[in-house]
Amino acid sequence: MKIAVDAMGGDYAPREIIKGVEKALDSFDIEIVLVGNKEQLDKYVRKKDGLTIVHAKDVITNNEPPVAAIRKKKDSSMAVGFEMLKRDEVDAFLSAGNTGALMAGSLFNIGRIKGIDRPALAPILPTLNGATILLDAGSNTDCKPINLFQFAIMGSVYAQKMLNVENPKIGLFNIGAEEEKGNELTKQVYDLIKNSHLNFIGNVEGRDIAYGVADVVTCDGFVGNAILKSMEGTASVISSLLKQELQKNIFTKLGAMLIYGALKNIVKKMDYTEYGGAPLLGIKKPVIKAHGSSKEKAIFNAIRQAKTIVEMDVISHIQREIELIGDDISAAK
Repeated sequence: MKIAVDAMGGDYAPREIIKGVEKALDSFDIEIVLVGNKEQLDKYVRKKDGLTIVHAKDVITNNEPPVAAIRKKKDSSMAVGFEMLKRDEVDAFLSAGNTGALMAGSLFNIGRIKGIDRPALAPILPTLNGATILLDAGSNTDCKPINLFQFAIMGSVYAQKMLNVENPKIGLFNIGAEEEKGNELTKQVYDLIKNSHLNFIGNVEGRDIAYGVADVVTCDGFVGNAILKSMEGTASVISSLLKQELQKNIFTKLGAMLIYGALKNIVKKMDYTEYGGAPLLGIKKPVIKAHGSSKEKAIFNAIRQAKTIVEMDVISHIQREIELIGDDISAAK
């Protein structure tokens, strides 16, 4: 297996990207292609076994218009990575760079799975009962009912393969649990999912997500991104408050020592970097978006995620599921 990694994307590129790559090469039986400015990468690269560097002189920054950047900067690390994926030189492509450019590059270079109107970012969120897949998390701010229905279908397949859940519980994000709650979009989506073959548990409120009541939560990208950032912020605040309180005096420090193991497990369970990145589901080949602030650990886990997506053949399973229920999707449109 060969995975291409955008070495120049993200807040801590290229150093933290390279550290995550080298850790992955030590842990997994894979090959990795680092795409980026070779002169800069050579300053940090230590491990060579299984690692190839492909030079790309340009970088797409976060403040550039996504579509224009992916079209004009043909020699950027992201554009070169997509070209390799398109030519089947690699099995997956991972980047922590500009999300809009990653979306545009996926559509222009790789294309959508037949039957899917819009791809969706699908991060895995840590919850009290394990994990929940949220989609869309930011790639589609304005959606139609059919989009959210397709997100639910793709999320169900992804949960089966990545979370090992045989019959994933699907929830629709809403402002109330009752069927009649919400706006016109959620009311129409409710009927679509309810009348499908999916294991639909109904509406899910914001407070329910952290408890893990559903394996998959579907919503539009505007709402999904707000949920994602709110949960990340809350987890960070709780972690900071715990540290402050447990370091107040000698007694709290002694107490912290006694419960250190439990605290470590709690922090690990709330850490989004444990799950790496978010695949762009609906694209014909595996494309994974790592968090912009990803460091070594997050990049390592994102590579592990990409590896699993390829091994479990998630894309083909989504394609088959869409083909099987093609009539239902056509009727929903």
